[in-house]
Amino acid sequence: MSRAEAADNPDDGVSKTPGRLRRRASRLLSQLTVRSDRLINDGLARADARKWHYAVLASLQEHGPGSQATLSRRTGIYRSDMVGVLNELAERDFVERTPDPDDRRRNIITISARGRRHLHRLDKVLDDLHDELLAPLSPAERDQLVRLLTRLLDHHTRTS
Repeated sequence: MSRAEAADNPDDGVSKTPGRLRRRASRLLSQLTVRSDRLINDGLARADARKWHYAVLASLQEHGPGSQATLSRRTGIYRSDMVGVLNELAERDFVERTPDPDDRRRNIITISARGRRHLHRLDKVLDDLHDELLAPLSPAERDQLVRLLTRLLDHHTRTS
């Protein structure tokens, strides 16, 4: 538990965080991000995966094969980090690399049948983790939260 978490959760169970902080969406999002990342990272680790593995496999499944640069743009993973992620996935036969016929210096990355099966397993793991994360919300509230967060992210992605 971080110092910030400890300050929000004193021994008596009563939050001592000032109300003005608890009303700041930016702070709430930041606090929830810490907890969400821990939950997701720990859960994926138990499934012998990392969030970047999931992002790459999901991108390949949904949008088809792509170069390292294309996958970097699709997933938000830095190009320099993408090499390591692809190496990990290729070592486990979750992706296949083939030379790009238009540019032999590049590889085209494709999800393998084993990668599709692994992605399917990870979908189930993440569904369970999201159920845990969003437990206090009804299904309608969960859908609404996702819509609102998507709208905020899309707005700030377009303007940056």
